[in-house]
Amino acid sequence: MSMDETVNYLTEAIEKRQQTHVITANPIMIMSAVEDANYSAMIKQADLIVPDGAGVVWAAKHVGHPVAERVTGFDLLHRLLAQGESRKWKAYLLGTSQEVIEAAAEKLQLQYPQVRIVGYRNGFFGPEQDEEVVEAIMHVAPDMLFVARGADTQEPWIVKFKQRLGVPLIMGVGGSFDVVSGKLKRAPMIYQKLRMEWFYRLLQEPKRYKRMLVLPKFVVRVLRDKENVTKPRHTP
Repeated sequence: MSMDETVNYLTEAIEKRQQTHVITANPIMIMSAVEDANYSAMIKQADLIVPDGAGVVWAAKHVGHPVAERVTGFDLLHRLLAQGESRKWKAYLLGTSQEVIEAAAEKLQLQYPQVRIVGYRNGFFGPEQDEEVVEAIMHVAPDMLFVARGADTQEPWIVKFKQRLGVPLIMGVGGSFDVVSGKLKRAPMIYQKLRMEWFYRLLQEPKRYKRMLVLPKFVVRVLRDKENVTKPRHTP
């Protein structure tokens, strides 16, 4: 679906109180799914997967299954909050550091005053605190839950607790709160058009270089898979 179609679909689902778990897929997540059967099974439990990364859009087109357009988690977050303005939706923000989540909550509340930010919490908690976090979210009954935790905990945590949480929309938003809070800057349009947002992010956070090493592997895998698909088969 296009961005507009995605927003309309999710708006209708939220209004109907129909739970939808959205995964914003990027090449790193896809490679994790390719290499880890458990992660792959977890990803497939999502209700909607949108092509967040430019690499995903390129790969889909390259193998002959193009998507309508790129649907970034950052933009989708803002589009849904904009929808919530007229509908008085409630939102809960979960993840990243306490400083960042507080700043993000404050800025989003100012930007979307008719949306009620009913709670927020940092993402630095372990399994022993899961119950406390789930109960806190259930108590305020948000319409939308946006989660920004580490790549290895964000989606698994959502999958584990989404049924109990009962929130209509649950979406992992990765580093979106870092940008919303002002801790990081979003890549300028020239980087977006060149599909180099990952490089701009790396310039701001050099420590991410280890995660970025998977990107060449993703490209090679896409090229190899297309070659295998298009290669003529010889019948005996």
